[in-house]
Amino acid sequence: MPRPTLDPTASDRLVRDGSAGIERLLEIMRRLRDPVTGCPWDIEQDFATIAPYTVEEAHEVADAIERQAWDELPGELGDLLLQVVFHSQMAEDAGLFDFSDVNRAISDKMLARHPHVFGEESRDKSAEQQTADWERIKAAERADKDEGRVLDGIAMGLPALTRAVKLQKRAARVGFDWPSTDEVVAKIAEEAQELVEARTSLTEAEITEEFGDLLFVMANLARHLKVDPEAALRAANAKFTRRFRRIEDWLAETGRRPEQSDLAEMDALWNRAKAEEKGRAD
Repeated sequence: MPRPTLDPTASDRLVRDGSAGIERLLEIMRRLRDPVTGCPWDIEQDFATIAPYTVEEAHEVADAIERQAWDELPGELGDLLLQVVFHSQMAEDAGLFDFSDVNRAISDKMLARHPHVFGEESRDKSAEQQTADWERIKAAERADKDEGRVLDGIAMGLPALTRAVKLQKRAARVGFDWPSTDEVVAKIAEEAQELVEARTSLTEAEITEEFGDLLFVMANLARHLKVDPEAALRAANAKFTRRFRRIEDWLAETGRRPEQSDLAEMDALWNRAKAEEKGRAD
């Protein structure tokens, strides 16, 4: 049910009330989307134009957590919450649903998926058993949505590595999986060798396809090792950035930039940065 429209005085009082909670944010977004008095940019947006910002804000939350930037996290979570409110307001404007429907949907889902907390099931179970129960409940939900195929319901908009792991997890539940990491590693070596050997005879599209196959198997190795590939790659990116900046620092001490150096010198400085980090870790 859409929220009642406030008169201008009540609306102004609410949007300036720092203690008003979620209702304040909902009213701010309603005002921004008002077709007469709202913000032209906000009025022009739709689900498709806002979706990339939603994904970006989720990544910025993950980045703050990765850096343990706890002072930044409230702001980043607020940015992500704004995305939910924005989508909800656009839906309300179109007569599809509103924020109360979003709130009700997730609340009902949490109750249904935690019968050991909100129902009569025992809490005396391991984390592994709870994970299995969670997946069983999700499978029943997919069946109710007529998502009967094994890979149905895995969001297309997920980061590619994350979606690869989810696809492989689903397939593994029905037995379509290598029994150990040995087979996965062998497949990685095979795919890499094929790509290197055939790269001069393949078209650009074929090289892209073969490289995608290699990444897909790498995601499978991550799953077998119980590694989050997105988190692992973020950490590798951060490490590369950190070490390369040390190279820049040391070159700057001699009045030079990286383009004024060469690979041999920068490689030696890279190893120095590695040793410096290892010394701090020890």
